[in-house]
Order: sequence, then C-alpha cells, then structure tokens
Amino acid sequence: MPESNKEALQRLDAAHHLHPFTDGRALQQKGTRVIERGEGVYLWDADGNRILDGMAGLWCVNLGYGRQELIEAACAQLRQLPYYNLFFQTTHPPAARLAATLAGLLPGDLHHLFFTGSGSECNDTVVRMVRHFWAERGRPERRVIISRHNAYHGSTLAGASLGGMKPMHGQGGLPLPDMVHIDQPYHFGEGRDTDPHAFGLERARQLERKILALGPERVAAFIGEPVQGAGGVIIPPDGYWPEIQRICQKYDVLLVMDEVICGFGRTGHWFASEYYGLTPDLLCMAKGITSGYQPLGAVAVGDRVAETLINGGEFFHGFTYSGHPVACAVAQACIEVMQREQVVERVRDDIGPYLQRRWASLGDHPLVGETRGVGLLAALELVADQATLQRFPTDTGAGLICREHCFEQGLVMRAVGDTMIISPPLVITHEQVDELVEKARRALDLTLSTLSNQQGK
Repeated sequence: MPESNKEALQRLDAAHHLHPFTDGRALQQKGTRVIERGEGVYLWDADGNRILDGMAGLWCVNLGYGRQELIEAACAQLRQLPYYNLFFQTTHPPAARLAATLAGLLPGDLHHLFFTGSGSECNDTVVRMVRHFWAERGRPERRVIISRHNAYHGSTLAGASLGGMKPMHGQGGLPLPDMVHIDQPYHFGEGRDTDPHAFGLERARQLERKILALGPERVAAFIGEPVQGAGGVIIPPDGYWPEIQRICQKYDVLLVMDEVICGFGRTGHWFASEYYGLTPDLLCMAKGITSGYQPLGAVAVGDRVAETLINGGEFFHGFTYSGHPVACAVAQACIEVMQREQVVERVRDDIGPYLQRRWASLGDHPLVGETRGVGLLAALELVADQATLQRFPTDTGAGLICREHCFEQGLVMRAVGDTMIISPPLVITHEQVDELVEKARRALDLTLSTLSNQQGK
C-alpha cells in the first residue's frame, strides 16, 4: 500500500524534527498530528477532520485564520521592503508607525517601544533594561527581580528563570542568579478554604516580605502576568493587583506586566493592565499583536525608565529581527482591523460575557470542581469528588485524558495538569461558543467514562 502524504510527513517529522515542550519518546510512539489549514476559528487536519481551535493557536490567533487584510499587508510589505534592521540610527516606516500606534493604545505613560521577535525576547529585554536603568541612576546593586512560582515568562535562559515552572528550572541549571519567586494567587489550588479577598491580599503581601528580606536597596523589579496563562488561567482575587502596585510604589520597585497573553483584547480591554487599573513601568506584548501571523514582540517603556535609557548612552542590546518590517506591517493591519470591527469592545460587552455564562454551565458536571474566566480566557478544574473537591492522584493523568477526548470531539482544549483551559479567537460567534461548550461537555463525559473504567480494573 503506497504511503499517504500524512504518513510521509509523519515519517519526516519523526526523523528530523525536535518539537518544543514535547516528550520525544512518547511522540515517536504515537506520531504527530498534522494540521494542514485553518479558516476562521477552525483547523483541518490531514485526515480532513474539522477542529474548533479553543486555544487560538497558542493564545495568539485573535482574528482567526485566513484574514486577508493581514495576508495582504504582509505581501505588500514584502514587495516594498522585505527586511531592514533598526540598528545604527536607522528606522523604517512600519516600525515608526507601529510604535506611535501602540503608544496611543497603551495605558499610563508607556510612550516608548522596543521591538523584539517574541515574548521570551521581551522578557530578556526587560532584565537588561531594568538593571541598566538602576545602574544609570547610580544604583547598580538593584539587580534582583521578583516573580511568582508557576509563572510563565518564556523559555530563554532569562525568561525561564523569571518564570516559576519547576520542570523548566530542573533543566539547564535555572534560575539564573538574582531572580527569586513568591507564591502565586491560585485560590482554588492553594487557598480555597480561605476567603478569596483575604487570600489575595496575603499572597500580594508576600512581595513586601520578600523585598524586606532581600533588602529594598537590592530589588529592581517585580514581574507578573495579569492572569497567569500557561500556569492554568489563574485569575487573582480582587485586591491582589492593587496591593502589588501599592507595594511596588512604596519601595520604588519597578512594576513589569507581562501581557504577552492578556494583551490585545483578551480581557475586553486593549491591555489587562487597564482591566486591573494598573500603571506599570514596563509592559511586554507579543502573540496577539499580529494575531500570530508574524513573530513580533514589543516592550513598552514608561517615561521615567525611557528617559534614563535615552540619556544613558548606547544600550548594547537588540536583535536582528527587532521591528521586522513585515511583522510591523501585519501588526499595524491587525490593530486597524480590531479598531474597525470594534473587537475589543465586543469581547468586553458581548462575546466575553456570553462565553463566561456558557462556560459556567459546565460547573454542574461531576468532574468539575470550579469554572472561572475573564473575557475570552477560561478554565475548569477536574476533580475526583465534586463534593469535597478532592483531586485525582497525579499519576492518573485526568487532564491528558480529557485533552485527547477533546481532540476526538473536534476541539482544542489545553491541559495544565488537571486544569483544562481555553483561549479562543476573539472573533468567535455565539453559535461557535455553544459548539465549544457542547464539545467540552462531551469530552468531560468521555473522560468520566474512561476514568471510571480505569478505577474498575
């Protein structure tokens, strides 16, 4: 029997391709899933199955697949200027225009932009900027950056060190020096027997205790995701972020918001810092800036930090693809589409509230201990006993079982341990939300059956 195109691709992939965040041995045994095309909120695999992309690619395809405005913007820029760098006192129209556009959208005094190729590069840039800022102000000892356990800030050496994922720290001798962590505001997982507001304040006040333990004169910045995405869509209780901001201001510690996931409308605001009423000193963005059509990141820098950097001589940092003209052109087109179609307002006023109502309906399923969400971010917790909220033993793999049943039902839903999470394209319709929730419920039913059969053996 002749080899199919799918089988040929799987063979080539197995022979030559090392995948990110993948158990290579397990993949070799199973074979890769081949995705061939996308349109709107749907993907099609090599077997012709239509799959609702409940994760918007990797939190990024906000406008859905096949948007001609973005494709045409890339093609036009490729014809005019496919590449040039921003080094050595040079710019090009797409970078200059995009910087001005972003400055007009960002909260507070974030009026300056430094372009990168990804969110990981943004967070590496933040480390360089923050430490250089304090050195230029005569405080080179202010080098320590505080983050949170189970945070995700990328997978470069600096990004993974800022992040608080233990499996990543276990590979490569991480974290790097002067990057420390406090506990996350994960109420369901770590504080559900306490009042949410009190729990949020206690977790925020760990920052003050850590600053005092290290010495305020050594602490440069605190970095956090408004909502922890890869950690399991962890939404902090009310009061958490205002208290974090108060503490940062009290000790003159720079506040860095990592909005790689939350930025560009996901919470119903252009940036989640607005949702939480924050005024960060630096803000990282990527993913939705181009709807995933091109790799691009940017660090927004507040006036105080920017002025120090500008007046401090040459900043020895940058990337070959910083502000790539094609990526910037696509980002500009993406923002213009979002403004024209009022995508952010629709997430805030219509599709976001609708998704949260429908998602909450899954709370009656016997496997679900909690549903939560904001805007077009949502999660549910799988539990062995809904009455006591007892978790499954870690070796059960309930989340992975549920994830596979989701794929079988034509839905991409991600598993973070036994937390199931979604982040669909911002252009999803009411009917497609209904489809997503119905497929998720069927997957939960199948997961319950699989787990019951396992326990019966």
